Amino acid sequence: MTETDRPDSAGAPISPAAPPAPEGVPVPKRVRVHHLRQAKERGEALTMLTAYDAVTARIFDEAGIDILLVGDSIGDNMLGHPTTIPVTVDEMIPAVRAVARASRRALVVADLPFGSYEASPQQCLATAVRMLKEAGAHAVKFEGGAHLAEHVRLLTRSGIPVVGHLGFTPQAENLLGGKRVQARDNDAAEQLVADALALADAGAVAVVLEMVPAPVAERVTEVLPVPTIGIGAGPGCDGQVLVWTDMAGMTGWSPRFAQRFGEVGAELYRATRAYARAVRERAFPAPEHTYER
Repeated sequence: MTETDRPDSAGAPISPAAPPAPEGVPVPKRVRVHHLRQAKERGEALTMLTAYDAVTARIFDEAGIDILLVGDSIGDNMLGHPTTIPVTVDEMIPAVRAVARASRRALVVADLPFGSYEASPQQCLATAVRMLKEAGAHAVKFEGGAHLAEHVRLLTRSGIPVVGHLGFTPQAENLLGGKRVQARDNDAAEQLVADALALADAGAVAVVLEMVPAPVAERVTEVLPVPTIGIGAGPGCDGQVLVWTDMAGMTGWSPRFAQRFGEVGAELYRATRAYARAVRERAFPAPEHTYER
């Protein structure tokens, strides 16, 4: 069986039209939760990016990204909200569905938005079930520590993988006093370690660490049996995640922790200007773009 006709673990054939995998990236085979722990054990760095639509999800998937996070960051990156807090479950589901449909290899993780899981483990389960049944996610992520261990435990018992999220938790921005680095003092750092261990003990398959000092993230990574995924948490985590618009340079500003690996926004601006000029000058459409009788 060739690499182009070998089915993936979901039974879908791998399209021969897909571009070849980049050097060092395995041929498409669905990333599963046990692969995350195996990567940690082997010391292999995990890659995660946000995705909110099928077009970018397909590109990231074919580029070899391990985990696609359909984050509630869709709110302040795609929907025009100032924060993630206004995002609803009904807004998340079409985005998750689009990313899941476009992905052949990556593990698709869906955020549970603010207000959709905090009240009880049962509320959390109901929202998570929608993300899997209606949208096709493979796992869910939500913010919070040991006080949500029962939520994690119930979802895990129900067959739903959970990714935790500690450190700066954007849904709690109003309580935290804005976008601030967390766990700077010893007590807060120890609490972060305890929260991470509680989530892992309850069944979490990975934990995102956002905006925490690198030594603290390293300590959590050392003691945790499951992978840590850092965002503004230094190089010592088991993997890294970025919001894709920060990674690709889609805006004029990026947070300190986000390297711009391209300037896609500037290129899109140039392409748009060139298109508008060609239309106004009636240079487009040219004869090669026109149908004749």
